[in-house]
Amino acid sequence: MASVATTDRPAARVGGLQTFAGENDRKRLTGAAVKAVLRLVEAWGGSNAEGAALLGVSESTWDRIKAGRWEGALSQDQLTRASALIGVFKGLHLLFADAMADRWPRLPNRAPLFDRRSPVEAMIEGGIPRMIETRQYVDALRGGL
Repeated sequence: MASVATTDRPAARVGGLQTFAGENDRKRLTGAAVKAVLRLVEAWGGSNAEGAALLGVSESTWDRIKAGRWEGALSQDQLTRASALIGVFKGLHLLFADAMADRWPRLPNRAPLFDRRSPVEAMIEGGIPRMIETRQYVDALRGGL
């Protein structure tokens, strides 16, 4: 009886959500995720250190990613970070019809979620949970929740 490696299984899903658990899924999704995160960090005026921290990679890996010299696959956690960041970016562009969509993540915010820090600072400090909360916050602002 032949066994199927876990890397060859279809997308792992829990309750209908993509889990990014399968290696093939991670490899398949990495290119698009990296490209999107590079673009949103640039649009938000983020530094290399901020981009690396948001994606959960070292600054040297971030430099290789930016230069197109990185051939790895993002981890499950890194793809989750990318997904949350892309959701924040998309939600902001649906909420704001002008440059505020790209300025908002850098502005100090009085909402309890951010405690007078910028959303970027809060997401770096709070990691994946804060990134997901920020995405939910933006979705709620635009009436999506």
